[in-house]
Amino acid sequence: MRLRQVALVARELDPVVADLCAVLGIEVAFNDPGVGVFGLHNAVMPVGDTFLEVVAPLQPNTTAGRYLDRRSGDGGYMVILQCDDLDGDRARVAALGIRVVWQADLPEIRGTHLHPRDTGGAILSLDWAHPPASWKWAGSEWEQRVRTEVVSEITAVELQSDDPLALAERWSQILNRPVARTGSGVIRIVLDQGAIRFVPARDGRGEGVGGIDVAVSDRAGVIAAARTRGLTTRDDALIIGGTRIYLR
Repeated sequence: MRLRQVALVARELDPVVADLCAVLGIEVAFNDPGVGVFGLHNAVMPVGDTFLEVVAPLQPNTTAGRYLDRRSGDGGYMVILQCDDLDGDRARVAALGIRVVWQADLPEIRGTHLHPRDTGGAILSLDWAHPPASWKWAGSEWEQRVRTEVVSEITAVELQSDDPLALAERWSQILNRPVARTGSGVIRIVLDQGAIRFVPARDGRGEGVGGIDVAVSDRAGVIAAARTRGLTTRDDALIIGGTRIYLR
């Protein structure tokens, strides 16, 4: 089980995508027409063989639009994990009473969106791909759009909550992975590749995806590019689309 994709949600798609591409040195690989069924449009950008997606509402009264209202603007939205045994994972979440809000079963990829009220923290999707290195959600030509000169991988996603330990324990049940603490007391679930970190909600925006970690080769260049675009920065992080991007 690995971290494969993180989705952000924005009022306006293009400005957030433009900031991500300009600052992180990545490119759009795919605009998926399939998200139109949810009243959305999107852009998917590879970060090595992980993916950063931005979605935005195209019409009123969408789930994403209500989420934007609830969290007072742009921010993190969905965590997508790639699984080896999706049937076993689906059986486990069903036994836990977790509702499925969307499911797809194609020959080359299968997806399972879990209800955020049952998971807490975010929409969680458990997906399977064949072959494992492929990823249909990013289109058929994503490998040609990989740019790793600046960033090379999404290494972690950060979930914030008023009770991060309780949220971590819930995700631990869902994923059948133990909760671990670092020497500094950080709560996380370690995956086969990537990790999920659980922190207190201190920005006034409540529970949700607060940030991502990216492996970066030129931290100073990223910060300089972000400042040129008027984005909020600090020595090891910046904010794009209401989401903290930690430079690791």
